[in-house]
Amino acid sequence: MRIDVKKTYKLFINGQFPRSESGRVYEVKDSKGKFLANPAQGSRKDLRECVVAARGAFSGWSSATAFNRGQILYRVAEIMEGRSEQFVAELVAQEAISASAAKLQVAKAIDTWVWYAGWTDKISSISGATNPVAGPYYNFTIPEALGVVAVFADGKPSLLNMVAGLAPVIASGNTAILIASEKYPLSAITLAEALATSDLPAGVVNILTGKAGELVSWVGAHMDIDGVDASGLGKKQLTELKVAGAENLKRIHSFNELNSPLRITSFMESKTVWHPIGV
Repeated sequence: MRIDVKKTYKLFINGQFPRSESGRVYEVKDSKGKFLANPAQGSRKDLRECVVAARGAFSGWSSATAFNRGQILYRVAEIMEGRSEQFVAELVAQEAISASAAKLQVAKAIDTWVWYAGWTDKISSISGATNPVAGPYYNFTIPEALGVVAVFADGKPSLLNMVAGLAPVIASGNTAILIASEKYPLSAITLAEALATSDLPAGVVNILTGKAGELVSWVGAHMDIDGVDASGLGKKQLTELKVAGAENLKRIHSFNELNSPLRITSFMESKTVWHPIGV
């Protein structure tokens, strides 16, 4: 009789799959109380490592062409398509949904990558401008990436919500730290495996599993995290995040729509450029 080889769910930091530095894990069960996995429980030090990796990758990723970023996001969609059966099996197990519902969610998540891939070279058209000025100058407004953005993934549908938070952040040139849903974390590390085998540079996306309530104040207080997608946080945790993030004027947003250009522009800065006419 063959014994199944159980999957080990680790963190994803700087393109590698380490265990939590604390060695902690926590138990995830299905709706019937059956054991599913022991994902790593990320710590404050793990979060710091994610921030260092994301900051180090920001310059290269933000300076890449929009077309190149779009190609990479599309490549992630291709890899997810090839591993769709694995995503479906994990969603069925952790969310207690039917296989058909899981297949639909995976398809929507893949389509979300493609949708945001298409926006990478178009977002400047709706958020940039040529401004009228009184003088012999051209005045342009150009959108630029904000920096390092943390994303608290929402619960069910876990894979779709996770992709809808992550894809727009990196589409514009930001680097990301994804804090997976505490209750539904399995798809996060399988997604990390897809990211690791795409052309995405190391450090652009870093993924932590664990308890959001433990990490939220550290995310808010970290001075090198520039923005937070707080869509996956409850009211109490959101308040805690805002209080902790006030010191460095951290940009904090929550979203209801899965696919919206607003999820891109909310984590972008506007740069104004002046240029003399005729020079």
